[in-house]
Amino acid sequence: MKITWLGHASFRIEISGQILLIDPWLTGNPMLPADQHDAATTAATHILLTHAHADHMTDTPRLAKDLGIPVVGQYDLMGYLERKHGIAIIGYNKGGTVHLGDVSVTMVNAVHSSTMSPDGDLLPAGTECGFMISGEGHTIYISGDTDVMADMAVFNDLHHPDIGILAAGGHFTMDMKRAGYAASKFFDFKTIIPCHYRTFPLLEQNADVLAAAVPSAHVIEPQVMQAIDI
Repeated sequence: MKITWLGHASFRIEISGQILLIDPWLTGNPMLPADQHDAATTAATHILLTHAHADHMTDTPRLAKDLGIPVVGQYDLMGYLERKHGIAIIGYNKGGTVHLGDVSVTMVNAVHSSTMSPDGDLLPAGTECGFMISGEGHTIYISGDTDVMADMAVFNDLHHPDIGILAAGGHFTMDMKRAGYAASKFFDFKTIIPCHYRTFPLLEQNADVLAAAVPSAHVIEPQVMQAIDI
């Protein structure tokens, strides 16, 4: 398995014969050089979308068309993307599981918001979510943009994720302290990868506090376009 950070909350995950793009934000992403966009997305098989905010969804319709791949996500938002852009979708909802080849993806709750501005007005766009991605003997928890939730205890009981990709930059999501609390209180991660941080000065710039809160886990501060082998 290879997990590659594309900056912000965007990832490329190569698992069980599939290449999943998680919230692939390319256009305007200050962390991902333009000359790396093709390498970041080449041979992708699916796009997984946690919600509709521009720093997560902006490039999704174009990538889905250019790569000829489906977008996987919350039913209402997927329906909009299918009607508006004519792209292939796999729409489902929280608690549901879809199978992408030998990879299973369960949608789980998140606490955030999901809006878009297609005509300049802020409009609701489905609901925010996270994912449990299972394959190759591992389960990855993609928190999506969220705060700490008591739901996380249920997630761990049902899915036992060993890898946590946690939004932890603060201001818009959990900060490192709250992500550390969530990881130590609710989960038994072996590996933790923070995201949604370092993108702008407003966000947290390192994961020292998170690492100190979860000494039993390997906290990896990812580098853009450097694959993490699990």
